[in-house]
Amino acid sequence: MSLTINSVNSEPSVRIMCWYINTTSKMQIARITNIPNWYFERTVFPGERFLFEALPEAQLEVCRNTNTGTVVCERISCDRLQVEEISATD
Repeated sequence: MSLTINSVNSEPSVRIMCWYINTTSKMQIARITNIPNWYFERTVFPGERFLFEALPEAQLEVCRNTNTGTVVCERISCDRLQVEEISATD
């Protein structure tokens, strides 16, 4: 089960659309922790991809267990995960 709650006091125009894919064979926990008054945490299954909104300065922290039982975490700047929008022309 995944839980996603976004709550921030900012204008929607400053948010960016981002995406992430779990390319490992392990379940991961993805969360944003560096933005005050913001809560985002999600379980990401192997091969799963998802879209989310974030502030450009947000960092997605992705953690997983290794085969030895240690927890490995990496931080990815959300501006690097931003979806590129292509506008359709007539």
